Amino acid sequence: MEKFAEIVGMINGWVWGPWLLILLVGTHVFMTIRTGVIQRKLGLGIKLSVTKDKESTGDVSQFAALTTALASTIGTGNIVGVGTAIAIGGPGALLWMWLTGVFGIATKYAESLIAVKYRVKDDQGMIIGGAMFALERGLKMKWLGAIFAALTAVAAFGIGSAVQTNAVANQVRNVFGVAPWISGIVIALLVGVVVIGGLKWIARVSEKLVPFMAIIYVIGCIVILVINARFIIPAIGLVCSNAFNVRSIGGGAAGFVAARMMAAARYGVARGLFSNESGMGSAPIVAAAAQTRNPVRQALVSSTGTFWDTVVICLMTGLVIITSGLAHQGSLDMTGGGILVSSAFNQIPVVGNFILTFGLITFAFSTILGWCYYGEKGMEYLLGTKSLIPYRCVYVIVAFLGVFQSLNVVWDIADTLNALMTIPNLVAVLLLSGVIVSETKKYIDGNHIDDVDNDPVPLRSDLK
Repeated sequence: MEKFAEIVGMINGWVWGPWLLILLVGTHVFMTIRTGVIQRKLGLGIKLSVTKDKESTGDVSQFAALTTALASTIGTGNIVGVGTAIAIGGPGALLWMWLTGVFGIATKYAESLIAVKYRVKDDQGMIIGGAMFALERGLKMKWLGAIFAALTAVAAFGIGSAVQTNAVANQVRNVFGVAPWISGIVIALLVGVVVIGGLKWIARVSEKLVPFMAIIYVIGCIVILVINARFIIPAIGLVCSNAFNVRSIGGGAAGFVAARMMAAARYGVARGLFSNESGMGSAPIVAAAAQTRNPVRQALVSSTGTFWDTVVICLMTGLVIITSGLAHQGSLDMTGGGILVSSAFNQIPVVGNFILTFGLITFAFSTILGWCYYGEKGMEYLLGTKSLIPYRCVYVIVAFLGVFQSLNVVWDIADTLNALMTIPNLVAVLLLSGVIVSETKKYIDGNHIDDVDNDPVPLRSDLK
């Protein structure tokens, strides 16, 4: 296992090298420019997210699609992931994570737009879409769509299942002394009950759970920030200085400075991607199933997910950790992300760790549900609807087994698979950027956001 962990770590280090950081951040910036800074329409996206559009084509409401996407993105990455990024990459990782969220809004908009535009109906009449169909229908690159689908189906076992149950089991054991295998059984049973009903059951649970769990967690963060109020400004200064290492130090330490900057950028961007999934192509899979009049409306709604997930929740978690560290003069244990967050929430008398544990459990549970849908749609693309039930069964089993894995190995595998998913997805986004710009001009710049796209959704069996 030690040798395996070493190999996985080496692969993860190569995959998350400068080339991927440049590709990912570069796409975020490029799409921000190409869409005319679509972030300016964030308010419209939030308004549309709570507007029902029942008469439009789709399987679930826009809000249900958003909350299902948020269910998968608001997970352990918002808690343990932020802590891990800061523990390994330093406070500066928070700035890179936040910037990944701000610019990632444009990429999430772009990938969701093409997911809706190129969606199809399966042999049961259900709508299915995502980067695999954008690649197949928009670029005639079915082979690359198949690669993306396969990566999605496998990645779901890591980011969506094993990582989540592992984090929950560790937290429950630390707070309540419950053995991991017990947590694993409970989680697996609950997941099995929900996912057996497919998207509509997952969406129904997500609509109720996501807003409630996010509000409770944010309230806990606000309480801690009030307690540490005098350290907020120094914390922001520390984040900025650490992100770029602007302090002057001896020339002999130039290599160290470069290494720290790279670590902050790598872990900030990696955990940002893990958390908000902008550029990964996962959330557009459920966006494609939304009831919407045109692709741009749902793209705007989907883009708000990155805002809530990273720009708001990850930022609050990061500030909670860093201000707590300053308040206790660096006495917080920096050996692990989960420990950092637990130490911070211990500042709330009596209920602090209960709030954190509730947040971690509900965040993780919702992520497991959302990623099961993503993974099964990847499998359906490859093997058809007959593969759905077997995939769900295996997914539930992996959720149970995840509690027994080494945390570092689980995170490294998840990070690697996340990175590999981004490549075919970003190919679709970049090569179809002209279509994205055209649709944006038509519906937003032309003030036709309420117009109906009358192009029929084709049957997959009719595709040549």
